[in-house]
Amino acid sequence: MRLNSRNVSRRRVVLAAAAGLAALTVSGLNAAEAAEPAEPTKRAGKGSAAAGLQRDADAIHALGVTGVQARVTTSDGRHLVATSGVADRATGRPVPPDGRFRIASTRKAFEATVALQLVAERRLSLDDTVERWLPGVVRGNGNDGRRITVRQLLQNSSGIRDDLPGYLTPEEYLQQRYDVYTREQLVARAMNHPPEFPPGTGWSYSNTGFLVAGMIIERVTGRSLQQEVTDRIVRPLGLRHTTSPGASPTLPRPHAQAYQLFETGELVDVTEQVPGDPDSIVSSTRDLDRFFRALLGGGLLPPARLADMKRTVPVSADVEQIWPGGRYGLGLARRPLPCGGVYWGHDGGDAGYITGTGVSDDGRRSAVVSMSTALGDSQEHYLQQQRAADTLIQNALCGSGK
Repeated sequence: MRLNSRNVSRRRVVLAAAAGLAALTVSGLNAAEAAEPAEPTKRAGKGSAAAGLQRDADAIHALGVTGVQARVTTSDGRHLVATSGVADRATGRPVPPDGRFRIASTRKAFEATVALQLVAERRLSLDDTVERWLPGVVRGNGNDGRRITVRQLLQNSSGIRDDLPGYLTPEEYLQQRYDVYTREQLVARAMNHPPEFPPGTGWSYSNTGFLVAGMIIERVTGRSLQQEVTDRIVRPLGLRHTTSPGASPTLPRPHAQAYQLFETGELVDVTEQVPGDPDSIVSSTRDLDRFFRALLGGGLLPPARLADMKRTVPVSADVEQIWPGGRYGLGLARRPLPCGGVYWGHDGGDAGYITGTGVSDDGRRSAVVSMSTALGDSQEHYLQQQRAADTLIQNALCGSGK
């Protein structure tokens, strides 16, 4: 998620899987790939829903986004796919409809799901403090893990500030793209700053808070967060395109190249880089569509724990400008639909790759869009991209599916 044009240009730390288990995660997915039945997919064409999806994808491309891939599941179970633009500006090759990309903050929904599964197993409580599981880790400059709960970490109401490394110019990208950070290093950086507010008294987007939550999951289970995500979500759902890049600066094929439009006006290929998030995840629109439908459809959490996840609070005023009418639960955002009702999901943005997601309250209808350019040259340009992605998702969810 990006909050302003400056943050659009920064590499953001967000959710994913782990460096040390990247090979294990990939090998564990091979069997799921072989066993997964093919989904009937309709490429965008003359049908009303398919044609509308293509128009909305083309509208995003027209803003200057190099490549767009979008996937929709309609209320009658059809799968629609649209692509627009190119995957590579140098070669002009087409956008792959199942291309891989770094999902960035969209991974927060995965992490929150694992945490709530542990709550359902009575191994963790949402009211547990950080101090109970990580003594002394969140301390200093007014930060106090004795006052912060797991619920507040997952709800972005902990008050923990972000102090994330990143780049704002093409030169900084070239200098920093292979830098590797641990969770402990990133959390320690955040402790150099006072909190935004006392825990539970406000809302502020905190990537660092989710890093702390990941550390708690590992302490509770005695296993890596990446392995928990794989065993609890990836394998059961057969997410054959979802892997953990670890410290690898490259992506599995097929994928579109990622581009960053900097404030200087330069459009730079930023595909090759080590993810700034130690828990980064690579996935596809097909896999994210399946994950969010399973989550909202009750396939990953018992009803009481899904209700916990969907219990929302207002977002901050600056984020409300980006998500009009938006509210935040536990690793899951709720937004109103223009046709009535609400939808759920979690967006993500990581240096070039921008992800938008939306799923109906019952998990039957969904839309996922991946954009391979981040328009970070101005706040106006960024908001245009955000609004165009929102339009695609909302039109898909409000459509009749016929």
